[in-house]
Amino acid sequence: MVPENIFHGKKTKTKMKVCVSKQIFMITTKFFIMERRISMKYLQKLGKALMLPVACLPICGILMGFGYLFCPASMQGGDIVGFVPKLGLFLVKAGGALIDNMAILFVIGVGVGMSEDNDGTGGLAALASWLMITTLLSTGFVTTLFPSIAENPDKVLAFDKIANPFIGILSGVIGSSCYNRFKRTKLPNWLSFFSGKRCVAIVAGVVSILASVVLLFIWPVVFGVLIAVGNGIIGMDAIGAGIYAFLNRLLIPTGLHHALNNVFWFDTIGLGDLSHFWAGETSADVSWSLGMYMSGFFPCMMFGIPGAALAMVHCAKPEKRDVAVGLVASAAICAFICGVTEPFEFGFMFLAPALYVVYALLYGIFTTITVMLGFRAGFSFSAGGTDLLFSATLPAAAKTWLILPLGIAAFAVFYLVFRFAITAWNLKTPGREDDEEDELKVVLANDNFTQIAEIILEGVGGKENLASIDNCITRLRLEVVDNTKVDEKKIKSAGVAGVIRPGKTSVQVVIGTQVQFVADEFKKLCK
Repeated sequence: MVPENIFHGKKTKTKMKVCVSKQIFMITTKFFIMERRISMKYLQKLGKALMLPVACLPICGILMGFGYLFCPASMQGGDIVGFVPKLGLFLVKAGGALIDNMAILFVIGVGVGMSEDNDGTGGLAALASWLMITTLLSTGFVTTLFPSIAENPDKVLAFDKIANPFIGILSGVIGSSCYNRFKRTKLPNWLSFFSGKRCVAIVAGVVSILASVVLLFIWPVVFGVLIAVGNGIIGMDAIGAGIYAFLNRLLIPTGLHHALNNVFWFDTIGLGDLSHFWAGETSADVSWSLGMYMSGFFPCMMFGIPGAALAMVHCAKPEKRDVAVGLVASAAICAFICGVTEPFEFGFMFLAPALYVVYALLYGIFTTITVMLGFRAGFSFSAGGTDLLFSATLPAAAKTWLILPLGIAAFAVFYLVFRFAITAWNLKTPGREDDEEDELKVVLANDNFTQIAEIILEGVGGKENLASIDNCITRLRLEVVDNTKVDEKKIKSAGVAGVIRPGKTSVQVVIGTQVQFVADEFKKLCK
């Protein structure tokens, strides 16, 4: 405890400085030495946290698709005259407002979703982390600190792409982790204003500064390695295009796919598949088959994703099928119309990482086949129906009619592979959460949720014995300090369906679909 006469006397002032330094050191050190095991359970929690921001994206993609259809000039260039083209431009900008800032949506979504009690303080801390990292690693700032970076195009490109979904998710994890760890931090009396939740954003800022220092050296190296990989793939024809497509999808969660895209799509090293295609050139004008690094994405995005989405719906539990349809159906429409795939991909990549690798492999396989068959189309935004329609008239386009047989094949293969993988590996894709079907049918004998919560609280040893409180669709999920204080018989006397002990300090109380009401009362009692 800091003495009340802290501002009097040289010795006391010295103690004050030591105390403050010690507090800051302990807080930052505590974050970095904490044991965060990246388990499937943690990834699934992260995937669920992403559901809220992902839900914002499908409507934006659909708006942009119709916008490009009404206003081709917004994609191809030229004057925008007349009501319909201007309406199209309006829709493009409306949809792009969120698509272009998807990383910030992830910042807030993960920051709040991964925080205990879904507290907004975690979202604020995540935003503080995002602003700090993206500012400290912006190209203008890093080239000021290290002017030599400006002479390296690859490093400049790396920092140009720092505001990406990976950094957004990282910031969200930093913000939520800081909230969960430091929301009850008590500082000396003279710093008490910054105690508790007020210190969370401050700690997140300190952690973000240290994370920025690490990324300052790691990010451009990883980015450069991927550019080198891209250079190595060139010259491998259809196989190389397939490898590129596989890596492109595999790197989506990290944002590092930009490194490869700039090698293949733009004139970074003298290639520029996209820029030459839309400039009206043909394969005779370049040293490769123009469009080969874009064409394979069309059957996968337009037809493969809807096939995979249908498989997810069919594999969802009957009572949760409507929820699965709501998520993946809109994402599939979005991918078909304009090639915006993030609503679909982020909807399952953390819930089922192994399936996401399979998904990326399918892109590689179909891209190789598409290039071999001679189908050529290009995109200026993404491989959706609108880009296919506009690019079909360009000189480099070829055999665009093949989109039908390729699309049917992609739909069937994606559907079958996804359905097999989901059922064989029991993957937790949307609508396949762990809760047992019987738990959804539980009917509590007592509708007094406060009384039920009181009995459960007494059964777990009181609020002093609780480390965390959470709930899913049917269960109250608790972490206790001392598991010997848990009285299962007492808990069951509340009329609950059962008590599950999945871990040494974990207690799950099966309540049924009314769990939210019990959880709300339970949290009130613990305040």
